[in-house]
Amino acid sequence: MATMQCNIVSAERNIFAGEVERVVAISVLGELGILRGHEPTLTELKPGPVRIIHDGGEEEIYFVSGGFLEVQPNMVIVLADSADRARDLDAAEAEKARDEARSALQGKNSEMDYQQALAEIEAATARLRTLSQLRNRRGNS
Repeated sequence: MATMQCNIVSAERNIFAGEVERVVAISVLGELGILRGHEPTLTELKPGPVRIIHDGGEEEIYFVSGGFLEVQPNMVIVLADSADRARDLDAAEAEKARDEARSALQGKNSEMDYQQALAEIEAATARLRTLSQLRNRRGNS
């Protein structure tokens, strides 16, 4: 199958650059699957997994905390607020962050406002969902 260039970058660093067969990401409008020749698109990303499928079917999963996805006919660029390889995520850390944000939401921690607490719950839950996807894929391999 035809490949295209894919770059995943965050404010801190370049996470991935290379030729891929397909990119799957979750935008604010739903899940997008992108192949070479896709219509040019610019959309906001929700926190969650970005799947990179290489020529031959090998898959890598990354976590983005939000950002934008730009699609050109032969290139996909993910401009993430922050991004990590899914295998580098720490489930215990994500669960702790989610629990702290939930406590703040219930008024037990007055230093965090409501909108910030909701955003942190969403990001922590998305990290856990990404880890779950990674575990499921490894189990199916």
